[in-house]
Amino acid sequence: MCPRLLTIGPFTIYGYGLMLAIGFIVGSYLITLDMKRRGMDPNLGNTITLIALVAGVAGSKILFLIENWGYFLEDPSGMAFSPSGLTFYGGFLLAAFAIYVYLKNRGIPFLLGADAISPGLLIAYGIARIGCHLSGDGDYGFPTTLPWGTDYSKGTYPPSIAFRNVPEIASKYPGGIVPDNTLCHPTPVYEFLICAVLFWVLWRLRSKLQPNGKLFMLYLMLAGAERFVIEFIRINPRSSFGLSEAQFIALGLVVCGIIGWYKLSGRQTASSKS
Repeated sequence: MCPRLLTIGPFTIYGYGLMLAIGFIVGSYLITLDMKRRGMDPNLGNTITLIALVAGVAGSKILFLIENWGYFLEDPSGMAFSPSGLTFYGGFLLAAFAIYVYLKNRGIPFLLGADAISPGLLIAYGIARIGCHLSGDGDYGFPTTLPWGTDYSKGTYPPSIAFRNVPEIASKYPGGIVPDNTLCHPTPVYEFLICAVLFWVLWRLRSKLQPNGKLFMLYLMLAGAERFVIEFIRINPRSSFGLSEAQFIALGLVVCGIIGWYKLSGRQTASSKS
């Protein structure tokens, strides 16, 4: 693990921060490229990326603090200002709302803008996951004996801490403590590889799916399905029906995507008949 990639005097380059920055740069470039293709102002891409960055980080931190309210009350400043501790769906929901408001104020149909954003957003998320892998911040998966199992002992959130609230795993080890050098599923790497494939699918279909909004609905279905499946081998606490909070949100995205897809298909069919 490489939580800190490089230190020059008082400046430190963190693995997570670097990959997050690379993800947003790549996402911004792709968004700008597709907006230009759609006849939209390409400069909107940079603004939307900035909005997504600010609202995304804020929303991710807010949801993380809500999920870990007990720890937050014990150490409010430490939890609030820690560079780690971000929950993606909090950022996704707040960023989506902020972008919706921005596009509406500019008089741009949200679904048109959402289509242009979707492929870049997907690959940016995948790249940011590599940052989670480098920092070892607890986004990894359960212990594994597979050859690519990864040692996260030098991460910011090693297994002895990450699994302390996961009794079904901790109970298998002496004293209920999972050794820090336990090899675990590198789920952030899995997500990056899956997102790269899904990005390719969306990128190939971006000029073929009509009407506006269908590409975004496909994004919701694919991104939600990806997260739902990967959560089965991740650390996140389980709630109802043995599912994590992230899985319920992911299912919500899939359902929204399916409903939106069929509504848009119905409109397309009705308009072609008229």
